[in-house]
Amino acid sequence: METFIRNVIAEARNHMTDCIFLYIQNKRGLMQEYLRLVESEGINVVNPAIGAAVKQEFQLTNAPERDETPVSTLIKSHQIFEQENNHEV
Repeated sequence: METFIRNVIAEARNHMTDCIFLYIQNKRGLMQEYLRLVESEGINVVNPAIGAAVKQEFQLTNAPERDETPVSTLIKSHQIFEQENNHEV
């Protein structure tokens, strides 16, 4: 059971940015606010800012690879993350 739990948490951590964008996409109020931000600031400003905030909030570091097939339709790809100092979760 512990191995399963560690694997689930690692998978979620690796795709945390996609999860956050899916959350935005599926919450009407957040999606409306996101669209307003994209209109005023530009997608190339908003999306990287969200990704950087996710990285900082969860104390993650960049893995060598990117996910080029995210589930969220708001992004084309996202950085895969590792936990800082590679501590086991």
